[in-house]
Amino acid sequence: MSTRNEPAHLAPPAPRHVPFGEAVGVWARIAVQSFGGPAGQIALMHRILVEEKRWISEERFLHALNYCMLLPGPEAQQLTIYIGWLLHGTRGGIVAGTLFILPGFFAILALSVIYALYQQTTLVQALFFGLKAAVLVIVLDAVIRIGRRTLRHPLLIAIAALAFSAIFFFNVPFPLVVLGAGVFGYFGSRARPEVFQASGGHGPSHSGAVVGEDEAVINERTVPRVQPTWAHAVRVGAVGLAAWFGPLLLLGNLLGFSSVYWQMSKFFSQMAVVTFGGAYAVLAYVAQQAVQGYGWLRPGEMLNGLGLAETTPGPLIQVVQYVGFLGAFRDPGALSPLAAGVLASVVVTWATFAPCFLWIFLGAPYIEQLRGNKALSGALTAITAAVVGVILNLSVWFALNTLFARVGEVRAGPLRLYTPEWSTLSVASLVLTVIAAIALLRFRLGTLTTLALTTLLGAAFVLLRAS
Repeated sequence: MSTRNEPAHLAPPAPRHVPFGEAVGVWARIAVQSFGGPAGQIALMHRILVEEKRWISEERFLHALNYCMLLPGPEAQQLTIYIGWLLHGTRGGIVAGTLFILPGFFAILALSVIYALYQQTTLVQALFFGLKAAVLVIVLDAVIRIGRRTLRHPLLIAIAALAFSAIFFFNVPFPLVVLGAGVFGYFGSRARPEVFQASGGHGPSHSGAVVGEDEAVINERTVPRVQPTWAHAVRVGAVGLAAWFGPLLLLGNLLGFSSVYWQMSKFFSQMAVVTFGGAYAVLAYVAQQAVQGYGWLRPGEMLNGLGLAETTPGPLIQVVQYVGFLGAFRDPGALSPLAAGVLASVVVTWATFAPCFLWIFLGAPYIEQLRGNKALSGALTAITAAVVGVILNLSVWFALNTLFARVGEVRAGPLRLYTPEWSTLSVASLVLTVIAAIALLRFRLGTLTTLALTTLLGAAFVLLRAS
């Protein structure tokens, strides 16, 4: 029984509040340190937000991450928007999500300019030669890490294998693969809940004590400031769609709806809707369309772009900015090539990331009410298993285009087989790939160290051969 004279240390703690200015500083700190792809970025956020700052509990962090894994687009950036929204509402989500992509945008823009202007020089070719080998191994490492964490049952392994086969051998559209996996997991969680039960495996591993619910600013008892209503959903949807498409339609009206800028506006807006499963899965779709469909760049250049994204902070999907820059640089229309490339960089970035804010602001209030929903968790588990197969497809596609100068296709009905010309095998690329694999997978030297090692070795090989 409590009394008026109860000691202060026995009274319930007052709710903590994170000052907005402090949050801006932390989001900027996360942005400039966000190397290593989605896994590294999520681990960084977990260390800072859950363990160090104690702004969000383990359970709420993983719940937000699970929703972001279900969305099209980059899950790490969407996770920053979600947590920013939990802490400070709409303005918190906008600031967190925008800061997360700004360092990478300016870095990729500068590197794209250098590549476009000097790609024919021996030095630039030498630097990118070794970069491709490391990128191939980094993608392979992603398959291994996600597979170990996700494929904990033979049925989930089967889902991953079916997803790989559907895309690699039968060219099934990626959205259909993800949709099929999600539906299977949704109903499968009812028949076999032990298979599709979430195990927290999507979160990063960490050492140290788990933060208690009561210690975190956002904990299990924290009620979101926005309750889901039809009026709120309609308002957010209308504002979000206007912000997304308004600038793109204005640009199409000014420069023409047959221009490369409008083509990119349409393509990357469609990509933002249909590409699920994170950066590596998105890149499988982008690479095929940008290289084979639109001819904006060559297969080897897609690997170069991914290498640039791996060495800069921010989402790996920022590589689409490099795709847009080169495509417009080579088809500038009435603009100068450099101006066209810069404009396309802005267009592609806007079309890619603007929808991320809409998905969070529109869906987060509903997701907050679905914490603990087993069917939703089952759909997520199956989709994540399918994504392993999708990333494996990307790994094989990259490997073929890294190790062989020419790769053909043979079709027999719906079946498609890639046929590399063995006489075009690059022994030097193969050796560099093996070195990168030993450095990253055996000695765990880290992404940036492995990239630097293979880049220097590749550059030395090309320069010595040219001398």
